[in-house]
Amino acid sequence: MLNFVLCDDNLKALSKLEKMLESVFISKNLEAQVVLSTTEPSELVNYVRDHTVNVVVLDIELRSRVTGLDLANMIRKKDKNIYIIFTTGHLEYGLMAYRYKTFDYLPKPITVERLEDTITRLFEDVSGTQVNFVRLDNNKTIIKQDSIQYIRKDGMKVVFHTDTRDYETYSSFKKILPQLPEQFIQCHKSYIVNMKKITDVDTGSSTICLNNDQNSKCFIGPKYKNQFMEVFNDGNFSNNLDSSYNAKSDVD
Repeated sequence: MLNFVLCDDNLKALSKLEKMLESVFISKNLEAQVVLSTTEPSELVNYVRDHTVNVVVLDIELRSRVTGLDLANMIRKKDKNIYIIFTTGHLEYGLMAYRYKTFDYLPKPITVERLEDTITRLFEDVSGTQVNFVRLDNNKTIIKQDSIQYIRKDGMKVVFHTDTRDYETYSSFKKILPQLPEQFIQCHKSYIVNMKKITDVDTGSSTICLNNDQNSKCFIGPKYKNQFMEVFNDGNFSNNLDSSYNAKSDVD
């Protein structure tokens, strides 16, 4: 049984989050409970000090001299293993939040789908389920490999487009490719695709469609087309572009 503690200065938002969590626990048949839901930072600190807590969900900006980041710092001094999840409507706090070994960061308004994805990943991490992950942000964010549809390079950032949401990180294909299993193939100087997610390939427009979603597409570059089509047609992942890429550059 995992014990969750919640802290938000908005009582309405706090109550909604608690109900959403309990709904996820029931729908996913998870052994978890919300043991404390509070608007008072001091109450949270005292509870964590005196009780067994596994997960803390914190709003970052509280109507208090103490912020959610301050609370995370206090929690970390007591227990390095508690899972911390931040919530906030202020996206500029995102990078600061990961300083405290954050499991995830939930932008407000929180959706059930986004919350469910986070809680599912958390339980997989706790149970040690044999699920392969890609780790971002110096290992502070994890993404299930089989949820990734494609990866796109966007300037200095790399965007992971998954079944549920997009994740951004400052990285390069050179660093990411060695983490990926053989079904991930670079099909364009700016795209890596998960071959198992492909539902259609239009060779005329050099477009790849994924998961029967017309809005989920990536593209095939001229340099990669012949080898990509060979792998796509034959299903020979061992002859994919991971081995031929050589990880020397992210450009054509």
